[in-house]
Amino acid sequence: MTRLVAERAQARVAGNFDEADRLRDRIRDLGWELMDGPDGTALRPALPEAADASVAYARPEDLASLLEEAPSLEASLVVLADDHGDDLDRLLRGLSGHPPLASWELIVVGNAPVFDPVESLARVDLEIEPSLLSTSARLGWADAVNLGLRRCRGQVIVLLDTSVEPTGDFLAPLLKAFTDPRVGIAGSFGVSSGDLRQFDEAPPGEVDAIEGYCLAVRREVLRSVGLFDAHFRFYRNADLDFSFAVRAAGWRAVRTAELPLRLHEHRGWASLPAQERDRVSKRNFYRFLKHWGDRRDLLTHPGPRRTPQGDRS
Repeated sequence: MTRLVAERAQARVAGNFDEADRLRDRIRDLGWELMDGPDGTALRPALPEAADASVAYARPEDLASLLEEAPSLEASLVVLADDHGDDLDRLLRGLSGHPPLASWELIVVGNAPVFDPVESLARVDLEIEPSLLSTSARLGWADAVNLGLRRCRGQVIVLLDTSVEPTGDFLAPLLKAFTDPRVGIAGSFGVSSGDLRQFDEAPPGEVDAIEGYCLAVRREVLRSVGLFDAHFRFYRNADLDFSFAVRAAGWRAVRTAELPLRLHEHRGWASLPAQERDRVSKRNFYRFLKHWGDRRDLLTHPGPRRTPQGDRS
């Protein structure tokens, strides 16, 4: 393991980031997570699958999965909080001002945030008591989201990005999409592709993928298909990969009609230097292509085959 970490450090110094990413993935497959910091790189165990696992960066009770239990609510909302407290405050104000009519819960994953999410939750008056899962070390995006998904009690689980602001009860119309038993994943932002290389915004109806700004999934799907691929440390294109995994299992993906949600700047994207966000986005897209690049049968409207390999816009 020490040798792999050293080889990755050498690759980073040499500017060979593709090789560095490959070595990170290999280390992850061996059960370890790399944490890069100003003082160098440290190792910690990757987010475990075992319900009784105990690691230093999360409480054992927060790691235990509830997904095999019967649902006790209509919906669970999962929100990831890390670097942008104002965005979380805006989302919470929207939920407070326009509370869902369905039975619901709110799970906030505090992914070693730079602010105190307890203070954000204290500033709003919600009709339910939210749950806060805190980590002492920054997890990759997928690991952090999966931590929240595993603690949900809802029949439908909604991943809600802090760039989204509720302007009305969005949950009731979103849940209507699941009255069709064939629908496994739904949301108000959907994309489709003709070639699995370029994805564009799609109109309401059946789509190829649901974007992670507001992504709702059946509890049954999470139990059978699994969670987000933990290799997606950055959020970009993880929604494509997850959507195709759901659809490959036989479920439909549906973009709803417009919901009362206002989409603001995604600061997880905007706050990164252009070169870095392009690099990590491409890395994630290549992982998507590795999984699904030859599955044209999953496209709702496949176009003619083409040779050049592009990227998701």
